[in-house]
Amino acid sequence: MGISLVKGQKISLEKGDGSSLTKIQLGAGWDVAKSGGFMGMFKGGDNSIDLDASLIIFDENNQPIDAVWFGQLKSRDGSIWHSGDNRTGAGDGDDEVIHVDLTQVPPQVKSIVFTISSFRGQTFEKVENAYCRLVDSTTNTEIAKYDLSAKGNYTALIVAKVYRHNGAWKMSALGETSNGQTIQDMIPAILQML
Repeated sequence: MGISLVKGQKISLEKGDGSSLTKIQLGAGWDVAKSGGFMGMFKGGDNSIDLDASLIIFDENNQPIDAVWFGQLKSRDGSIWHSGDNRTGAGDGDDEVIHVDLTQVPPQVKSIVFTISSFRGQTFEKVENAYCRLVDSTTNTEIAKYDLSAKGNYTALIVAKVYRHNGAWKMSALGETSNGQTIQDMIPAILQML
């Protein structure tokens, strides 16, 4: 079990022996909040939430240079790839996973910002058990987990930033709420945080 992250916390992406992590993955999971009361069973409609794990890649000038999301499952350079779109949150474990080979990320990349957004515009009031976790892909060991279940009237979360600092990769838990249904909708809010 890794570190339980809190908003604003920073961690180094190093292994216990001091060597750098080379391959990481960000897994995200969620469940649909239970409808309140007996009448909730009769309201009908689709009882699923389509959250999307995405990321935007920024250069040293904080300009977006690429993105990985359900519409583009692989970065142009091939160093980052997405497991695919889960439109319901059904099942146990990670619902969506983004893999990052840190050894292949081009040198002009300064930061990678991970987000989760509600594609159909449902607010996080309708989501429970939401989390994201950072995993060392080479050992399948969880490094850190971030609880995203704080319910609220927003449709997106700017989750975390993986960034280069003095030649080493680090991670910062951002945990900022936002509104938007796709990664493009969140770029203005992300730019204010970089």
